[in-house]
Amino acid sequence: MSSKERPTLGGTRIKTRKRNIAAPLDPAAFADAVVLIYLDNAGDLELVAKSIESSNLNFSRYGDTFFEVVFTGGRTQPGTTKPDEGERHPYSIIDCEPTREVILPSVIYIQKILRRRPFLIKNLENVMRRFLQSLELFEENERKKLAIFTALAFSQKLSGLPPETVFQPLLKDNLVSKGIVLSFITDFFKVYLVDNSLDDLISILKRGKMEENLLEFFPSAKRSAEGFSEHFTKEGLIPLVEYNEKKIFEVKLKEMKSALTTQIAEEVDISEVIDTVKQRVKDAKLPDIEIVRILWDVLMDAVQWSGKNQQQNANSALRQVKTWAQLLNTFCTNGKLELELVYKVQMQCYEDAKLMKLFPEIVRSLYDQDVLAEDTILHWFRKGTNPKGRQTFVKALEPFVKWLEEAEEEE
Repeated sequence: MSSKERPTLGGTRIKTRKRNIAAPLDPAAFADAVVLIYLDNAGDLELVAKSIESSNLNFSRYGDTFFEVVFTGGRTQPGTTKPDEGERHPYSIIDCEPTREVILPSVIYIQKILRRRPFLIKNLENVMRRFLQSLELFEENERKKLAIFTALAFSQKLSGLPPETVFQPLLKDNLVSKGIVLSFITDFFKVYLVDNSLDDLISILKRGKMEENLLEFFPSAKRSAEGFSEHFTKEGLIPLVEYNEKKIFEVKLKEMKSALTTQIAEEVDISEVIDTVKQRVKDAKLPDIEIVRILWDVLMDAVQWSGKNQQQNANSALRQVKTWAQLLNTFCTNGKLELELVYKVQMQCYEDAKLMKLFPEIVRSLYDQDVLAEDTILHWFRKGTNPKGRQTFVKALEPFVKWLEEAEEEE
């Protein structure tokens, strides 16, 4: 052999690397097999679940197709809700009666399937999202069935179904403008609240990022606080109406407090502050008692408190009372409101250790500035109902009350 020739392996077989050849997708055959299981068991979901469990069907590959069969009785055409070719069964969610009692077994059945095959939750999300985004393609009766199923799915805590999967797809302009979404969400609320509390519903709405945006379910012509109350009152969902009214009320209070805080920090003329409060009271229809509470909170929040210097704290509090006495006096227009102001002072002094000893001085200052009447102070002293720190504060106020009583006797 020449030194330049290279050796060869005569007759040796060269091994080639094996390639994974994927089987072609065949969702039609899968759907037909699932439909046959329904038909063989006459729609008995207990038996259907057992047959599916014992089958060797490829759920990991055809999860979406499986839920299409569950919801509509067979495959749907890609991107639509229209039936595709192939076998169908009459035991689907869309084909059943639109009642809670009839649809609940389907939810429990799906729960069983998900417990054994938790990966299918993503396929359930996919199919539900697609159907909810295409609600206008369903008949009104079919939309109601989907709403009932969705409510029961959350009520039964269907494994891992996130609320945003339901609520966010509903916010398509064309669905909202036609009133389809409002009708769907109303049915959803009604069914869910049968077995769950309003707090449970609010929790779901929060997780779905909808608690602050409930009006987005309404067509633009009805998108108002009045429209909300009118619609859900008519539908018998009074607790939801009351909750929404409370939320609106809290927002109005927060906005007013923010506006006052800014004006006081900027030392705006007191007459302008009074006008601001009056206008907001008129616009928001805020009750007088809440105004008194807000005014005191805002005034005291604006004080620069000292950590340990009690005398400095006293001077700061009394200076604030004197500066803004006219503001307080404008809205403490009767004995009830004056008494509420005393209770606010009591609670603040009770909850803040550095203010504990200032209670009698603040009350005396409010009296001197004609914010509190003598009768109000005496009523609190003799018949006050708030127990927080009362014994301590009554004792601290005794000298001042004694002076008032003596002055009254002299007159």
